[in-house]
Amino acid sequence: MTQAIKEIKTFSVFMVGVGGQGIGTLSEVLIRAVDYSGQRCVGVDTHGLAQRGGVVSSHLKIGNVNSPLVIPGEVDLVIALERHEAMRGLSYLKPGGTLVYYDTSWQPLPVRLGKEKEIQSVEIDNFAKENNISVHRVFYDLPDARMQNTAVLATIAKYNLIPKVKPEHYLKAMEDLMSEKVYILNKEVFEKIFSE
Repeated sequence: MTQAIKEIKTFSVFMVGVGGQGIGTLSEVLIRAVDYSGQRCVGVDTHGLAQRGGVVSSHLKIGNVNSPLVIPGEVDLVIALERHEAMRGLSYLKPGGTLVYYDTSWQPLPVRLGKEKEIQSVEIDNFAKENNISVHRVFYDLPDARMQNTAVLATIAKYNLIPKVKPEHYLKAMEDLMSEKVYILNKEVFEKIFSE
């Protein structure tokens, strides 16, 4: 007797930034928020040269999966906290995928040394258009640059970019992971961006 195999829908997220930008915190918030939404997820961080401003990335998969590692070209959502990393992250997205990035430049070493030119947001837009990728560019006058990950998180919530995860799930996860003072400040930023 042959039994039909049920297709399992998974959702994959690749997060990338520069050491010190809060990718680790963002990853933890997302994992908890997905958990609060009642979905299963697995995640892993790769820190690289985080202490020296090097690349930091996190992988997250939602659904009935065992390995958190994402496959380049098959990712549903890329979250980047820096423009150069956003450009690099585009190669991870599948056609029809989504990029959310904070539009700032931390100038990687090759740019500072004059060996590579600085990436501009128009280059990201052009690549995305050619490859059927949706882009959400995030930039706000924040009270603290360390809140860039919260601004990106609010944008993800606002446009419902992660299935079944609601704003209250993100806020509860933030409250779990932040001190009361830090949470109150970040909650204000989150709610302001979400309601705009």
